[in-house]
Amino acid sequence: MPNGSLSLAASLYLLSYDPETGRPTGAHTALLVRAAALTELVQRGLLTDSDGSPCPVADAFTGDQALDGLLELIGESRPRSWQVWVGHHPRLTEHAVRDQMVAAGYVRQKGRRVLGLFPAKEYVLERPEQAAGMRDDAVRALHGGQPAADVSERDAALVTLAAAGELRTVVTATDAKVRKDRILELGERCGGMGPVLEKAIAQVRTALAAAVVTTMLTTTTVTTTTTT
Repeated sequence: MPNGSLSLAASLYLLSYDPETGRPTGAHTALLVRAAALTELVQRGLLTDSDGSPCPVADAFTGDQALDGLLELIGESRPRSWQVWVGHHPRLTEHAVRDQMVAAGYVRQKGRRVLGLFPAKEYVLERPEQAAGMRDDAVRALHGGQPAADVSERDAALVTLAAAGELRTVVTATDAKVRKDRILELGERCGGMGPVLEKAIAQVRTALAAAVVTTMLTTTTVTTTTTT
């Protein structure tokens, strides 16, 4: 599976790893991967907006197990807003993508023991040089002199989702401030498929950012409660 054939969700999953250590960065990976899957399905024209909720088109199919699983889940569920779908059991999509990456040899499952006693699983990059190359391409899209209109919709979506999901391997905290205008331009570029789909992608990005903030606040509250 060459890099060019990776889904947007798979690309962002791999970018959530630090190429130098080969380990996850602790980013909001599940939320980011789910938002990426929704975005790609919109860009492919397989999800449309129906009164503020995603709706699969008839006979929608990609051949990608993770994306098709999400299409099936949405199709069989009651209507939910885009914002709800970003955070509704997002690990289902994350784990489906992770299993694809293990099968394709991008990530390796590694056994370990917690406290030296309890068996556990962790996942590490098997091809850190390729992940580093993907990161460099994304950073060039963010910092490069190429007009936003000339950046592919996929690359534009990758950078804007990375920014919304605070994926610091791609968009650092400084970048989020200094390159804010560029990120907004790329956000407009990745939704350039008509007003309805553009609105849907914008909703996904907004929902992702809100979900990340909520997760961070929840974590902070739990930590504060535990230590007091």
